[in-house]
Amino acid sequence: METLITYGIGGLICLFFLMFYLKGLKKKEARAREAVEKGKLFSDGPKSQHPHIDSNYCIGCGTCTSVCPEGDVLAMVGGKAVIVNGHKCIGHGLCADACPVGAITMVMASPSMAADMPHLTPEYETTVPNLFIVGELGGLALIKNAVNQGRDCVDTIAARLKANMTAARPLPGVHDILVIGAGPAGISASLRAIEHKLNYLTIERDEIGGTVAKYPRQKLVMTSPVGFPMYGKFKKLQLSKENLLAFWDMILNRSDFNVSTGEKVADIQRGEDGVFAVLTENNQYRARQVILALGRAGEPRKLGVKGEGLSKVMYRLIEADYYINKKILVVGGGDSAVEAAMGLAHQAGNQVTLVYRGERFGRIKERNAKRLEDCMRSGKVKVMFETNPAEFKADSVILDVKGARQEISNDFVWIFAGGTPPNDLLKKIGVGFGARDLTLEASKEAKQAEASRKELAHAAAN
Repeated sequence: METLITYGIGGLICLFFLMFYLKGLKKKEARAREAVEKGKLFSDGPKSQHPHIDSNYCIGCGTCTSVCPEGDVLAMVGGKAVIVNGHKCIGHGLCADACPVGAITMVMASPSMAADMPHLTPEYETTVPNLFIVGELGGLALIKNAVNQGRDCVDTIAARLKANMTAARPLPGVHDILVIGAGPAGISASLRAIEHKLNYLTIERDEIGGTVAKYPRQKLVMTSPVGFPMYGKFKKLQLSKENLLAFWDMILNRSDFNVSTGEKVADIQRGEDGVFAVLTENNQYRARQVILALGRAGEPRKLGVKGEGLSKVMYRLIEADYYINKKILVVGGGDSAVEAAMGLAHQAGNQVTLVYRGERFGRIKERNAKRLEDCMRSGKVKVMFETNPAEFKADSVILDVKGARQEISNDFVWIFAGGTPPNDLLKKIGVGFGARDLTLEASKEAKQAEASRKELAHAAAN
């Protein structure tokens, strides 16, 4: 009798946990189905390299859904892994590596996402000999990618100079390398040039740090380990804008870090002797090799709206806490617009309105979507969809809301409509353009980052 009671109690306990587990699975699948419908609204499918899941082999373990760095690209539906947000997939390939039964393979789709990109060799060289492109301008926007590319590019140049002693012979007034851009890629390239004892110079249009310097305060800029030449790896898995800018400041104090700011490039010419002449608005520089470490944003894209030239209309937000007790309009539907709106909304007395021409946001990160929902519920941010600015006035803004005009009081406007990449300059130089599958490169970078994360975790455990 006691044995039966024991078995009965054990069975009830098992049944309780089984019901709890099944209830959790049901909720998870409901969220997955909701993501499927959301994905249909915002996505026409993966744009390039992406996972193909063979449902005959999938055992429903869910491992693939947990390793993707981009969030809910994959989900479990009906006990099988499926693609629910293909537009977020950039081809890391970690899901295929993690699948214990080999049910996932990486396949190719349309490379349209990489159309009209500069042609680059695996060494980041353009169709113009000895002219290189690294970082965001080459197509991959992650900071760790830029750092790795800047370092590897200079390694390639140093190896070539060493192999060709004639080319390495010093020429008066000619640098071995001219780095254009002092963001993550440019700084990494500069530090590597110092390591190789090369004669280099770095020029920058704005301030040291490039695009990072223009990010809002405390913006998370890196979520995986990265190593800079001469300094090794950062030990933190996550770095904010302030962490990175503090590192920039430390580099600036080096006597051998050669940088000239306020130098906007007007033209690059390659002479018959192979030496480049780089013309800025203030100077002219000559170099054997040129590394373009520029961002893709270039000049901010304008809307062409009446009154856009007013001083209150801006395109970058640096310090949100400078603005208090103001009526603010933010225009845009990407992460930059959402982050700016939330940053401004948390300052005392601000009334923030975020307008977007689409029916809903579909391109923002999951964490931003959740934070924005909180801001909307609390009344910190008012969001208006299917809305465009029609005119900017000194004390107000006229909005086109689904075809109807509405005027609201306003002190400041921020527009986040992307930027115009410097393609015209590149084509003028002679750089070839065409379609390129960026996800193959992203997959390599993601696997390197995953290996670094495991290495750091192992070191911390010991």
